[in-house]
Amino acid sequence: MSYCVSRFHTRRRPTVEVRIGGIGVGGANPLRIQSMTTSDTQDIAATVKQSIALAEVGCEIVRITAPHVAAAKCLREIRAQLSAAGFGHVPLVADIHFLPHAAMEAVEHVEKVRVNPGNYADKKKFAVTEYTDAVYERELQRLHDSFSPLVKRCKELGRVMRIGTNHGSLSDRIMNRHGDTPLGMVESALEFVRIAESHGYHDLILSMKSSNPKVMIQAYRLLVDRMDQAHRPYPLHLGVTEAGDGEDGRIKSAIGIGSLLLDGLGDTIRVSLTEDSVYEIPVARAMADKAMSLWTTDKTAGSGPDHDTVNPFDFQRRETTTVRFSESCVVGPEQPPRVIVNIGTVARLPEAAKQLSAPQLKDTPAEGLLVRVETPSDLADLATTVQSLRLPVEFLAVEVGPLLTARDIAPALAAEGGRLLIVRRFGANDAALLQEFAAAVRSKGHFLAVDASADTIRALASTLTELGDEHLVFTQSDAAGAGHAVGAYRRLRESLRSIRSRAPVWIRNTAATAVRHEPGFLSKLLEASFLSGSSLGDGLGDLLSIETEPDAARATKLAYNVLQGAGARLSKTEFVACPSCGRTLFDLQTTTQRIRAQTGHLKGVKIAIMGCIVNGPGEMADAHFGYVGGAPGKINLYVGKNCVQYNIPEVEADARLVALIREHGKWVDPEPHQRSVSS
Repeated sequence: MSYCVSRFHTRRRPTVEVRIGGIGVGGANPLRIQSMTTSDTQDIAATVKQSIALAEVGCEIVRITAPHVAAAKCLREIRAQLSAAGFGHVPLVADIHFLPHAAMEAVEHVEKVRVNPGNYADKKKFAVTEYTDAVYERELQRLHDSFSPLVKRCKELGRVMRIGTNHGSLSDRIMNRHGDTPLGMVESALEFVRIAESHGYHDLILSMKSSNPKVMIQAYRLLVDRMDQAHRPYPLHLGVTEAGDGEDGRIKSAIGIGSLLLDGLGDTIRVSLTEDSVYEIPVARAMADKAMSLWTTDKTAGSGPDHDTVNPFDFQRRETTTVRFSESCVVGPEQPPRVIVNIGTVARLPEAAKQLSAPQLKDTPAEGLLVRVETPSDLADLATTVQSLRLPVEFLAVEVGPLLTARDIAPALAAEGGRLLIVRRFGANDAALLQEFAAAVRSKGHFLAVDASADTIRALASTLTELGDEHLVFTQSDAAGAGHAVGAYRRLRESLRSIRSRAPVWIRNTAATAVRHEPGFLSKLLEASFLSGSSLGDGLGDLLSIETEPDAARATKLAYNVLQGAGARLSKTEFVACPSCGRTLFDLQTTTQRIRAQTGHLKGVKIAIMGCIVNGPGEMADAHFGYVGGAPGKINLYVGKNCVQYNIPEVEADARLVALIREHGKWVDPEPHQRSVSS
């Protein structure tokens, strides 16, 4: 596969440099951070004010919507006022949908134009039509005729263009030929690339955005694979569209963007949050800094294989054997990843048990508790403490220090109670030690988590093969020397495949797996999303722990939110909410928060909240219900991609949405602990 240089190390994909005014993107330039104003573009003062605010917090490229010619004409004065205020170095991007005339006006005033190939010269009607080859070619010629004037003018003026595919706005032509797929997204962009290249124009940046991180990741990988085959190393703009707000929006963005950055893909990024745009910049900056630190510190990037056996363009979960910790906690095929919480020492067990028994965690329970023991005295304290408590979990994971032997842990294994998962770090020369621990654990019906590197697993292959999979779990608590933790887990997967092991894999987010171990909850969230989200997106991960967060309840919540963001385990309502822009027809932030407060307890229900119709109907393709701005003060309600209620007064729309959910049998009344649901 050629979509990235290495699946195991972050070696940046080489691209050509494209210059947006004085800002270079791609080539040897750092990752560029950008965002978008939310004001009405025709309110020039407000748009200039927002642009300055973004620039002051580190936004390097500012995008402004130009939904019609009148708005596009305002870009001249916006550019002039921004430059007069001392921000002439900040390039402006005109965001164009539907109207070529608006694009032709905008290109006169700004350094870059973004066009959406799904709706620039097409209208989406969700029509089912069989396109013969001849008809398809006529459609492509029509596209060529519509798009060429903009290409020629960009070339004349030295403007840059982003060809930005959105999963939610693929044309009917693409949908009927390629389907609602990553391949369809890629082909939609390449149609426009071919037209641009036919005119000798190459100042292009490409993007493949989706509200589903898995779809977005696969589409970018496939795009790069196609471009590499055609020798087209254009820079990439990365983003998860309609990510939402709060913790959920940050997690979804970090899963999609972070996964690709760790693959070495990406040259400029935008984190799309349903919040004020200035709050996007610190999140994007933190992601970029983590990725770029790997570009400069990965000294072993030339070693090891450059590919693995995972198909990066099609999600398939790794097949595993079944491990049964209890009747209600099974790990294996068709089972969601299980959540383990690390509480550290035995002394913290009573406090953690109390925290994890809270009603707020009833729907998101920790299924395992991880405690570390270093001495026989610790083991004795553990036994005493467990006997005095009613643990709110299905099993106890005990991480054994290097001084403890299999004989030391025998009393704990023989004690009455639930099953244990004994966690032990092993090295390449520990075959005998591994056999001793495995024999002790298996004889009492417990389980062994082998904490080992990919190289160690290969060194211990014969011993592990003899032990079988029924009582084994594999994990890595330390990715030192492996490039990055995602690559380390990918190597682990390949080593397990080489010894034909189907034992489950436990993704552990620890300080030692971090790209950059930094204080603050945002860093913990991003690290967990990078490692766990990337791994789950590749189909790897049967157990999950976020061990960088010391608070047991918060660590549990974060684990479930990462699983939800990766689409691996749904524990609450899934919201798809676009960021505000000048096209938005209602206050997205307050509306999203209000709807979440009323519907956030509906486990497994997906609700889309869209400010306008540009991406709304398409991004709602896999949503159960949609709330979309139809006109000022008016809301359209959707079931799937079908609009079922038009132009509802905004004051009535919330109640009508709840009634619609009831009508379709997906409503349940919230329990007391669910009445103030938040992300």
